[in-house]
Amino acid sequence: MSPQDTGFMVVIPARYASTRLPGKPLLDIAGMPMIQHVYQRACESEANAVVIATDDERIRRIAEAFGAQVVMTSADHQSGTDRIQEVAAILGLSEQAVVVNVQGDEPLIPPATINQVAANLRKFNDAGISSLFHTLHDAVELHNPNAVKVVTDAQGYALYFSRSPLPWQDTEPVHGKRHVGIYAYRVATLNQFVIWPRSLLEVSERLEQLRAMHHGVRIIMDEAAQRVPAGVDTPEDLEAVRRFLTDSELP
Repeated sequence: MSPQDTGFMVVIPARYASTRLPGKPLLDIAGMPMIQHVYQRACESEANAVVIATDDERIRRIAEAFGAQVVMTSADHQSGTDRIQEVAAILGLSEQAVVVNVQGDEPLIPPATINQVAANLRKFNDAGISSLFHTLHDAVELHNPNAVKVVTDAQGYALYFSRSPLPWQDTEPVHGKRHVGIYAYRVATLNQFVIWPRSLLEVSERLEQLRAMHHGVRIIMDEAAQRVPAGVDTPEDLEAVRRFLTDSELP
């Protein structure tokens, strides 16, 4: 199945290797591998197609067993964005096609937010990427380098992303926008992104979206329609999600 010009595709990049959680996509959560939870959430969106992109045969076998379409990709990719571009090339997607990147470690991703980033990219024709944010009011979060901040212009386009407090403020109440790491891309933007060298800002901030901005790509931002829970990066995250999903399935 391929997305129509008016629709979009979801690609879920999934790697087996993880420093803190080896085999993360296949870890059990409430009786299913994590990647199956993510896949089911994506299938509840309005996407015309949902594809899992991996370089690992173990992930491929399990994903195909629960009915997912899998595209095998190179093991040499430096980021999920590179993997997504390879999928678009393998499937022969047109340059105007819209692809949403849903990370394989987000088993609680709300389908509404997947629809939201795709719709926003369709709405803003001069944007190459769309993404989301949550309003930020907590000073600790503002100064947390693991919480990426974004500032936007009057139309909602991103001006800059940073791990530093952004904008700077030393008075209460705190205000800001915390970036939510879900993206929709035009395939044309993906095709350019993978041939551009890393920018100095990208290297400094460790934020690859700054490479796109460095080359003039406009990123349209919007406040997430629903709260997007954090992904699974640590054993503690995994246990929290297990508890949440187990409790939510109780009668």
